[in-house]
Amino acid sequence: MVLFKRPVIFLSMAVLLSSLTACTNGSAAKNLEQSLAADPLLQSNPAVLGATKNQEISTAPKIQLPAEFPQEIPIYPNAKLEEIKRANNSDNKILTRWQSSDPSNIIASFYRSQFQSNKWQVLQQPKDDVEGAFEVQRNDLLLKVAINPKTVTKSAPNQPQTATELLIEYTPNTVATNQPNLNTNSGTVSPSVDPQSLGPVSPGVNVLKQPNSGVEISESQEFNDLNKVPPEWRKQIENLAKLGVLSIESQPINNNSTNVRNNQFEPDKIITRREYARWLVAANNVMYANNPAKKIRLASASINPTFRDVLPKDPDFPAIQGLAEAGLIPSSLSGDATAVLFRPDAPLTREQLLMWKVPLDTRQALPAANLEAVKQTWGFQDTEKIDPKALRAILADFQNAEQSNIRRVFGYTTLFQPKKAVTRAEAGTALSYFGLQSEGMSTIEALKLKGE
Repeated sequence: MVLFKRPVIFLSMAVLLSSLTACTNGSAAKNLEQSLAADPLLQSNPAVLGATKNQEISTAPKIQLPAEFPQEIPIYPNAKLEEIKRANNSDNKILTRWQSSDPSNIIASFYRSQFQSNKWQVLQQPKDDVEGAFEVQRNDLLLKVAINPKTVTKSAPNQPQTATELLIEYTPNTVATNQPNLNTNSGTVSPSVDPQSLGPVSPGVNVLKQPNSGVEISESQEFNDLNKVPPEWRKQIENLAKLGVLSIESQPINNNSTNVRNNQFEPDKIITRREYARWLVAANNVMYANNPAKKIRLASASINPTFRDVLPKDPDFPAIQGLAEAGLIPSSLSGDATAVLFRPDAPLTREQLLMWKVPLDTRQALPAANLEAVKQTWGFQDTEKIDPKALRAILADFQNAEQSNIRRVFGYTTLFQPKKAVTRAEAGTALSYFGLQSEGMSTIEALKLKGE
């Protein structure tokens, strides 16, 4: 039986093979071949099923804000950070550039509202909401926000034809480098700065060394914009310039083919903490040129720095460190463990002016003080805004009657505005007299002493 079935099986297989061979070139065979063939998409893309097709990945680094960027600086929500760079001067300023597709008036309105609601002190603001710059201050932070509308020449379809550029400039609370006057492009230090001097020494200006100090200050200075100083302060500022106290670097300007030096005092410019420290030491030591016991000893570069942002290489280190060593400014040496930074390029405030200057007037321990005592004596409406550390100096200043710094500089006022920035003219006026009302030193007496 089994032998009978084998020929039948072989015959069926032969018939099937002959049918397939006969139809090799037929349409049915081609359809069968195509249905069993591999997917051409899979042949051209051998990736794993379900995986996405490789895309080009940008290798350009993403620009990020520095770690020390102050959190209190408002950032416009619809703005993209384009660039970060450090200023090419000794101010240690950081400049950030942003782009936004929103109109400039909307951005200006945003910043105006932010500065008002967060109690920033507005030093300058745009005249309109189209373009301009805000200059504001909050505590020790000085901020400038410039708003510049731009025209888009090649915009994408259905995109706005205008854009706005934002320039946010600020001085960081911590200093990333300790190299003054570092040119970040070339990596060189300006040769016009003497590390042991009280400040920049302008070329071509006669200098005079203070006795026993090794510090160079200008022998005499002339400014061509003192007509901008209020008349009641003008003589004092002129005398301080003659005494060489107001060390300000001259800015060269081009006048046709000759190079003329234009000495600008800029009386309305905000004075920084480093400038005031330099002036304070120089003024005190000039006033008491014949009294070594009342001079402020300037620090040498070998002393361990008290502040992390004012190192021995800083041109104002001798003055700032000297003030700290004498206990005239808050520092760890005076028991203030929180004062580890001096913030030399931050604006000087009114209460700081008093804190540093009054001890050099009284030359004795300052009286105990509280808010109520200051309010009863001065009658300020904003006494509660004064830093508790400044209360003793402000109360002691009241006891100096007409020679008090507040009366001489700010006149009669019921608002002290302790956080308000001080101008150069105001700082100079405060430094034009040292001592108590009964016995003190003025610029007139100092000039007479210098002549002798």
